[in-house]
Amino acid sequence: MSLQIRTYSVMVVSAADRLNTALTGFLPESRYRPVRYVSNVGTARRISEEQTFDYVLINSPLPDDTGIRFAIDTAANRNTVVLLMVRSEYYAELYDHVVNHGVFVLTKPLSRTAFQQALDWMASARERLRKLETRTVSIEEKMAEIRLVNRAKWLLIANRHLDEPQAHRYIEKQAMDRCMSRREIAEEILSMYN
Repeated sequence: MSLQIRTYSVMVVSAADRLNTALTGFLPESRYRPVRYVSNVGTARRISEEQTFDYVLINSPLPDDTGIRFAIDTAANRNTVVLLMVRSEYYAELYDHVVNHGVFVLTKPLSRTAFQQALDWMASARERLRKLETRTVSIEEKMAEIRLVNRAKWLLIANRHLDEPQAHRYIEKQAMDRCMSRREIAEEILSMYN
């Protein structure tokens, strides 16, 4: 899917009404939806436990926290790209603190150009994470299939008195002869003997 067509879900954690109004103009619904605004870290934590967002934008500081720990936790525990917006005098210190956790940092006040570039960088990072998610799911599915086939082999060893190479060959041959996957054959064996 083209990045021109893809939409991203966004949570904005900001207590500044003026910034929130400006961000509304920077986040058109055609590209960013839903966009959810919350005014403190406590609410943001509760919402992020229930819902995953592609982007989390944090306007630091917040009434109940700086937002730095939340930014780090969100970037580490989810496939979410995090942008921390801070005053320019704090940039260097905060950047050094959060960069190793994959958190983007942008100085305030925001210019439209800088913010748009940050969103483009975030899109690039999110798409990279999306590819890693797909690869991870593929590996997990393959591991599940291997575990299933191994369980089926052990049932063949126990019930048909085959050795491990014979049980393996049996499953492979059944899959080829019947034009089925090894997983399907293993599931049949498991249902037959369980």
